[in-house]
Amino acid sequence: MFLTKRRKFILSSLLLTAGLCYTQFGRPTDRYQMIALLSFLAIPLTWWSLEEALSGPIWLVYSILPAFFTAGVGLFYFLLPASILVAFPVMIFFFLGMYALFLSENIFAVATIRTIQLFRSASAVSFLLILVISFLLYDTVFSFRLPYYYNSFWVFVISFPLFLHGTWSVNLEEKITSKILLFSFILSLGIGEIALVLSFWPTTMLTSLFLTSLTYVSLGLAQASLSDRLFNKTIKEYLFVGIAVLVILLFYTTWG
Repeated sequence: MFLTKRRKFILSSLLLTAGLCYTQFGRPTDRYQMIALLSFLAIPLTWWSLEEALSGPIWLVYSILPAFFTAGVGLFYFLLPASILVAFPVMIFFFLGMYALFLSENIFAVATIRTIQLFRSASAVSFLLILVISFLLYDTVFSFRLPYYYNSFWVFVISFPLFLHGTWSVNLEEKITSKILLFSFILSLGIGEIALVLSFWPTTMLTSLFLTSLTYVSLGLAQASLSDRLFNKTIKEYLFVGIAVLVILLFYTTWG
């Protein structure tokens, strides 16, 4: 039977969802190895699903979000109770999110060749899921109660590829330019350094939320700059969000 791209998207999403379900209820010997395997599996599944549209030397960029989304949901899932009532909405969320990512990456791949009307919609979905992935992975890192230098390191490692995808997707260039790499490195380094400071904060959930809001602000400003739309109004809007979340963090933090 001939598999269209949409059928490939659905099949790939179902395979990864089934694997995620197994990690929670199949009692594998090592859940973390299983999540690593699933995240790696998302890479060839992305290439297989998008093989008709992929072109140029930046094929690896298309698999960043699917792989990190798999890791984010899988690792965060360990923090939730092993219950059918929890599992069902998580699996639905993961399946729909993965399917949306495949659709978005396909639009990006096509848009590198010709103009496509759905590009803005794909960019919005991609931006939203970068924030979701950031929160899930940041919260997972802080849930391990690691030393501050490990928190900073892992937040940097997580942030760099996410910023790389987010900045590259603005203009969809045929290669990763030095400007994209510089933006990604500086922004990731900044988030990592702030994670170091926040490692001494008494709450993990609000810390992850604040780092996610900083990702929103910094990535939004970077995308506006790369698209030549960095106006004063834009800067004020993003900074307002960052300040508002900081105020919430300070208000709800108890040091006693």
